[in-house]
Amino acid sequence: MKANWHKADVIAAVHKKGTSLAALSRAAGLSSSTLANALERPWPKGEAIIANAIGVLPQEIWPERYYREGELVERRLLIRNPLSIKDLR
Repeated sequence: MKANWHKADVIAAVHKKGTSLAALSRAAGLSSSTLANALERPWPKGEAIIANAIGVLPQEIWPERYYREGELVERRLLIRNPLSIKDLR
C-alpha cells in the first residue's frame, strides 16, 4: 500500500500551483487555517479542495484514507483503530 504524502509535500505542491492553504481556505469561505486540518486528520471536504487545487484525486494524496476503489474509509475506523484498516484493503 502506498503511504500518504508528507504534509510538507502537500504544501509544496499547493505552492507550486501558485497559492497557499490559507488562500484556498479563504476562497472556500473558511477560516485561513482550516484546510490545514486535512493534513492531520481525515476531512473529505478539505481533502477535495486541496486535491482539486493540485490537480490530483484525494486518494492519490491520502491513499491510507481510502479503499482501493477510491471509496472513503469510515472516519471512525481511521481514528479509533488505524491498524485494522489494513485488514479491510
